[in-house]
Amino acid sequence: MIWLLAGLLLLGAEMILPGAFLLWAGIAAVGTGLLGLAVEPGFPLSVVVFAVLLAAGIALALRRRRVGGASGLNTPESGLVGRDGVVLPSAGPGLRVRVGDSDWAARAEGAVPAAGAVVRVEAVEGTVLRVKAAG
Repeated sequence: MIWLLAGLLLLGAEMILPGAFLLWAGIAAVGTGLLGLAVEPGFPLSVVVFAVLLAAGIALALRRRRVGGASGLNTPESGLVGRDGVVLPSAGPGLRVRVGDSDWAARAEGAVPAAGAVVRVEAVEGTVLRVKAAG
């Protein structure tokens, strides 16, 4: 019963102080508590079951993170590639392009378009857009 209480407290703490570790500890404690309700494993075996469940949960979370990789959500590539922009008048060295409400440094494929020309974003390389003439 103490494992269930500890698990619920850890899960509640996870909701107040979000982080990945309390979630897995809480789930492992609840799992150990449920095992304790089904059979009476004794304290040493309960600790081993808790440790195994905790390790399995953390390993699963790390594996999922590694397999999923970066989601692309909120990255420049997710919203800029394929969009059209307008070449800005040259105020210094290099090409500047306005896409949406932001100005970006750009590198043109082929001839450098004149100010006011419409270009399409082909790729994002760090903070520089690779563009080519639209149309």
